[in-house]
Amino acid sequence: MSWVDTADGTPADSTRAGAARPGTLAGVPRQRGGASLPAAPAEAALAAAAPAAVPPAGRPGPRHVAAWRLMARRLRAWHVRPWRLLPTPAGTPFTFGYALLLTATSLFAAHADPALVDQLLRGSSTDIVHLAQAPLLVLCASALWIAGGLTSGFAIAFLFTLTALERRIGALRTAAVFFCGHALATLATELPVGFTVAAGGLPDSSLARLDYGISFGVMTCIGALAGVLPAWCRWPLLVLAVQQAVTGLIDYTDPMTDWGHLLSLSLGVAAWPALRRWHAARGGPQPSQISIPSLWSAAARKNARSSS
Repeated sequence: MSWVDTADGTPADSTRAGAARPGTLAGVPRQRGGASLPAAPAEAALAAAAPAAVPPAGRPGPRHVAAWRLMARRLRAWHVRPWRLLPTPAGTPFTFGYALLLTATSLFAAHADPALVDQLLRGSSTDIVHLAQAPLLVLCASALWIAGGLTSGFAIAFLFTLTALERRIGALRTAAVFFCGHALATLATELPVGFTVAAGGLPDSSLARLDYGISFGVMTCIGALAGVLPAWCRWPLLVLAVQQAVTGLIDYTDPMTDWGHLLSLSLGVAAWPALRRWHAARGGPQPSQISIPSLWSAAARKNARSSS
């Protein structure tokens, strides 16, 4: 039996033992008659040795990016834009300008001389004495102050309620709703006080009670806003507003003001037919046409179109 010398001088028959020679690759076939070992591709070896791909620290992975994009598409389909909850100079000029004015007067009331502030507040009070002397002036002046300051509940309600209402019916109509509610509720609560004092049912000191603030106008706008909202958020909003007024009546701290809150809320509800016409004239959908299933269907249709 003949034998053949290999490159390193070893006989070829010695490779039949199955041991790999030094300096040879496992994937290279042996000499004729030798048992070849299973070959392993170089790519598989490199992939097994390389670590798994991990996104850099602080950067979202592909799945997180896809989830955020899907959420953004759904929010756009539902017309949910959180930044529109706050007033802007171009989108809601009345609410934006009025909010700046109220901020200025609130800061003045918090940091100015207390005697001067008290004098200005009493001059702006919508009591019977001032209403008899200069009704238009005192009705406007009383709406320049926030009872309780910038951190009060009515200040926060003013910001979000008037912004939402103005985006639906416009600046001039929102101003009309606010000041009509403020004036009518003020007259409806103060005139009975004057008649009762004239009849002898109340002391003369009731004619000069301190009454100012934006609460009547805000409650009117809350009632008005509920009329142009879908039913799933209209009724909870009304329930919260009524609860606020009724709680004040039960506490009996300022019954005239609390009755004025209920009255101003009723004025906003009474204006629903006109408000819905104004909202439709600006191209907005009617409340009966808005529902959660329809919004979900619109989002599903949009996602289907984008995926196809």
